Amino acid sequence: MELIRGLHNIRDKHKGCVLTIGKFDGVHLGHQAVLSEVVEKSRQLGLPATVMVFEPQPEELFSPDTAPARLSLLRDKYSQLKRLGIDRLLCIRFDRKFSSYTAEQFVEELLVKKLGIKYLVVGDDFRFGKGRVGDFNMLQYEGDKCGFELVSTQSFRLQDCRISSTAVREALSDNDFELAGKMLARRFTIAGKVLHGDKRGRTIGFPTANLLLKRCTAPINGVFAVSVEIDAQQYFGVANIGTRPTVNGQRSQLEVHIFNYGGNLYGRFISVAIHAKLREEIKFDSFELLHQQILLDAQHAKDLLGVN
Repeated sequence: MELIRGLHNIRDKHKGCVLTIGKFDGVHLGHQAVLSEVVEKSRQLGLPATVMVFEPQPEELFSPDTAPARLSLLRDKYSQLKRLGIDRLLCIRFDRKFSSYTAEQFVEELLVKKLGIKYLVVGDDFRFGKGRVGDFNMLQYEGDKCGFELVSTQSFRLQDCRISSTAVREALSDNDFELAGKMLARRFTIAGKVLHGDKRGRTIGFPTANLLLKRCTAPINGVFAVSVEIDAQQYFGVANIGTRPTVNGQRSQLEVHIFNYGGNLYGRFISVAIHAKLREEIKFDSFELLHQQILLDAQHAKDLLGVN
C-alpha cells in the first residue's frame, strides 16, 4: 500500500481514484463496512482504493486538552488498511492553513482537481470544510456538477448498538474488552517502538519494555493482563499504562513485563493486546511496596491468562 504524506506529495499519477475520507480511529467494523464498499467499487472501476486521513486529528488541533483518546496512530491505521485491501493512504497535515479551506475549495481543488475522484464513499455523519459547513447534500450537488458518484454508507450496527470510535472508547472505559474486541474485530492493542527506560524494573527481577504513548490522552489507564506479539510470536505479560506516579513519572507510557522472555527489544516494534484490567494505577509510599504489588499483579495476570 502506498503512503502519501502531505498535499505536496500528490502527483499527477495519483489522479483518478475511489475515495473515502475520515479519521478511521481504530478501524472498527463500522469503518470496515465503508472500506469494503471502497475496495469493491475500486475493483469494478479499475481505480485505486484510496483513504484520506488527517494528522493531527481536527480536535487535537483545536482543543487538544479535550480531544478524544486515540484508539490508533497512523502506523496502526496503515497496517489495518493494508490488510483490508486499500491501495493508497493519503495523510493530510491538518493545520490552521488547511482548516481554513472552504467546503467548496476542499471538494473542487483537492478532491476533483488534485485527486480526480470518480467515486466517493462517506459515512452518514460526514462533515467537512471551514466551520464544518459541508455535508452530504453539498457533496451530492458537487458530484453532479463535477462528475463524481457519491454513496453514503449507513451506520453499521452490532446487536442494535451503533459501532463508532466513541462506543469503542466507552467499552474500554467500562473495562468491557470483549465488547470492544467485537466492535474492532480484534483485541484492542497498543503498538510502538521499545525505548530505553530508567531500568528500575530489572533491579527487582521485573525488566520491562517501555513504549512512549504518542497520544494526547491514553484510551485506558491502569494495570492489565496482556499478550505481546514479537516477530509474529505471542507471549504473555503484565503491563502498566500511565504516568508511573510512584517514581514521579511525567509522560504517559506503557511498561510491559513479558513472562518467559529474555531477548533484547530496544528499538524494535511490539504490539501489546489488552486482555483484562487488574487494578488502577496508584502511587505507593515506597519502591518496595510497589515491588510487592508487582509480584501480586504478575501472579494475578498469570492466573487469568493461564500461564505458568
